[in-house]
Amino acid sequence: MLVRTARPEEIDAMLACDAYAQAHPERGDAVRAAVGQGHCLVAMRAGHVAGYALTHDDFFGYGFVSLVVVDSGQQRRGVGLRLLAAAEAACQTGKLFTSTNQSNSAAARLTISTRETRSWCT
Repeated sequence: MLVRTARPEEIDAMLACDAYAQAHPERGDAVRAAVGQGHCLVAMRAGHVAGYALTHDDFFGYGFVSLVVVDSGQQRRGVGLRLLAAAEAACQTGKLFTSTNQSNSAAARLTISTRETRSWCT
């Protein structure tokens, strides 16, 4: 698996693996903006989009991972962890924050797994 900065020509494939984006066009607007600013990481596996993450560095002067999406067929295969590790490596601020809804148990487990395996500032 390769994780790198997303390219504009990958936006359609990223949105295709995002069930929420199918029903909410504003998600596509956010993804296009993040890609245009270089604030989107994409995970590629076997030449296909496995997931993506949106980041920014204006969360009270710190980095923030605002969204992590993993294709349903790629979940629980390390894609989310790799995206968060890449976000950490790319972070140019002293801290990197994440947030998740309490009801999103998969994301909460990912955040906990990340804290246990990496030295995160969240």
